[in-house]
Amino acid sequence: MAPLLRRAPRKNPADRTVTLIGKPGCHLCDDAQRVIEAICAETGAAWEKKDITEDEELYRKYWEQIPVILVDGAQHDFWRVDPQRLRKALGA
Repeated sequence: MAPLLRRAPRKNPADRTVTLIGKPGCHLCDDAQRVIEAICAETGAAWEKKDITEDEELYRKYWEQIPVILVDGAQHDFWRVDPQRLRKALGA
């Protein structure tokens, strides 16, 4: 099979990290956190939360999209988290 057609091996969900970028008092961020916590508990993926008001670069890049969800540092979603899509992105 040609190298371009090969699929990359799937990562184990336990080796993945989900990052929630949000701000205090944001109801969409709270909703996103609940979904992320549940999916990460289910799949074994790690997750972290970053406050956009404490990081100038994140603020500049994502302010109009919060909450923003990253999977292994790559933007996955914003505003709302689709549980099915997140599970799939984590390889579960």
